Amino acid sequence: MRDSMQTTGAAISTEVNRPALYLALTKPDVSFLVVMTTVAGYALGSRGPLDWLRMAHTVFGTTLIAAGTSALNHYFERDTDALMRRTASRPLPSGQLKPREAFLFGLSLIAVGVLYLALATNALATLLGILTSITYLGIYTPLKRKTTLATMIGAFPGAVPPLIGWAAARGTISLDAWVLFAMLFLWQFPHFDAIAWMYREDYGRAGILMLPVVDRLGKRTFREILVTAALLVPVSLLPAVTGLAGARYFFGALVIGIMLVEVCLWAAASKSNIRAKWLMHATVRHLPVLLGLLIYDKFAR
Repeated sequence: MRDSMQTTGAAISTEVNRPALYLALTKPDVSFLVVMTTVAGYALGSRGPLDWLRMAHTVFGTTLIAAGTSALNHYFERDTDALMRRTASRPLPSGQLKPREAFLFGLSLIAVGVLYLALATNALATLLGILTSITYLGIYTPLKRKTTLATMIGAFPGAVPPLIGWAAARGTISLDAWVLFAMLFLWQFPHFDAIAWMYREDYGRAGILMLPVVDRLGKRTFREILVTAALLVPVSLLPAVTGLAGARYFFGALVIGIMLVEVCLWAAASKSNIRAKWLMHATVRHLPVLLGLLIYDKFAR
């Protein structure tokens, strides 16, 4: 009787937690990054007064595609996730959800997101959303176990959300949109390299060839962090050159860009996990401040 009651209680608990399990499949932290950069792309690409409703439609559709892509990523990487300590408790490797459930959930989110974007925005924004999902799942995900270049390849779909927002606002992709793409592309290296350095043993255990797994001393990893952070400084100043932003943004971006480089230098000096964690937090704060400053400068002029 007691065992039966415990089993029933566990089943009820699992059912209650199912919404949280499905939410975990969407990787909310990644979805937040998508929301933030899509909003930035739409706001900066808009002409005249900001169409808040259309922007909300764009963000919603893009977020659905991103969430579905994350869920399918859980499905495809469930075996490697089971080998890593930080991911072993995820819904699939822990057995809390079945692979088929995650697969259908992810596929449904992508399908609804694509349809939503197509109806609420335009063909270009929709196509970019589709390409992002395909390249992430079809190219980046399988290459993670084959080459350290996977991070660079994954940075391409990771930098597309601002293009989706821009395309939804204007129907075209201009030079300023590509500048936003380049900024986000470069930003991903110090961010994800810092994370990869912290969890290099976990990645190595799962056979995922992040750069720190093969670069045991960290020379190449922190060189890549420093080079991309340094390149991000002049690239982030380009909106002031092209006319998208003004002097206020120029000097603000210069200051926070130099600050990020200094944190990278500080982390590279010891290559410790603690400093890598601080660097990761610094990148998390850098991007919203940079994009927020850019949006503010545009609408305050």
